[in-house]
Amino acid sequence: MPLRKMTHGSSCLQNRSNCSQIRYPINRLIIEEGIRNDPVVIKILKALPGLSPEYIKNEEIDFSCLNHDTLALCRNKGRFLKPCPGTKEYLCCLYQFLNIGLNCPIDCTYCILQVYLNTNALVVYVNYDDLLSELGSEIMKNPSIIRIGTGELTDSLALDPLTGISLVLIDFFSRQRQAYLELKTKSDHIGDIIDLDHQGQTIMSWSLNPQNVICNEEGLAASLNDRIKAARRCQERGYKTGFHFDPILLYKEWEADYESVIETLFRNVDFRFITWISMGCFRFIPELKPVIQKRFPKSLIVYEEFIPGLDKKMRYPQPVRINIYSKMALWIRKRWPDAFIYLCMESPEVWKASIGYAPDDNLTLKSWLDERCRIR
Repeated sequence: MPLRKMTHGSSCLQNRSNCSQIRYPINRLIIEEGIRNDPVVIKILKALPGLSPEYIKNEEIDFSCLNHDTLALCRNKGRFLKPCPGTKEYLCCLYQFLNIGLNCPIDCTYCILQVYLNTNALVVYVNYDDLLSELGSEIMKNPSIIRIGTGELTDSLALDPLTGISLVLIDFFSRQRQAYLELKTKSDHIGDIIDLDHQGQTIMSWSLNPQNVICNEEGLAASLNDRIKAARRCQERGYKTGFHFDPILLYKEWEADYESVIETLFRNVDFRFITWISMGCFRFIPELKPVIQKRFPKSLIVYEEFIPGLDKKMRYPQPVRINIYSKMALWIRKRWPDAFIYLCMESPEVWKASIGYAPDDNLTLKSWLDERCRIR
């Protein structure tokens, strides 16, 4: 099937009037007054014909009072591109985050956004031309490879059938040679992007967990099988793929369940198209625990043994984390001996004890991941 070549900027959206359905409830639509004629806004309005929009001046929108089922469309007046908020206590890959909006409709029990943001609403930034202008400027100024992802403050694809932002970004990155886009998701919303001419500059990534964890802790996420099917379809269209076991959750049957996920993954995808696999155990700031207990009283994830880490986040004890990573790496390498595995926000000591190697510093880790991006 031929790949679809897109045109630059917001014009990518003009001929896409039919929008795929999303599985998340949206019962209220708020739009910044000054953008009612924006093409992105018009596209979203067509996709949500049953909602009557409320037009409010930007300075009058009280985001702190909005609920989870509210979609707010506005302009981002700040910067879109920001470095990963890593910590000096643990290794960081020097990733760059592109903020396309705020909040995630999937609503996982463990999500840090529950205490990190000042709103429960789904906020979508519609000034795509400003976003692309900033991206182009930053890439021009930076001579080294830049890895950019959209999955820090929202899921990369969860709202894509409404917003179409990934079409715009994949088209933009297809013309870059030193910048790579990673779209990390727990959804299977790939229908609009599957046949784009991505030129190998976009990495489609999925966060993976056992199906019972997905059912109990990952809200409205796609099933494990649907995520893996979506990954396989992307591989068949020449996309590089990544897989992130993060957060890994500890519970009685974790070993059998996570090994089963790895077995299912490698039975259904082509490892030659896997750029990287990351691992990170469940960790959280102390303020998140009472929020989980109140919002998700049936969840048991905060009742394991935790200790404060060097970054003040609550973590499983180091020997427990090493045991988890070691076994996960063993199961992965059993099926793909040359797998490139890295750890998220862990110390060199944990790296070496778990997977047998560690980068000397953040710049070394960055260079490893940059090199993985280059592989065709």
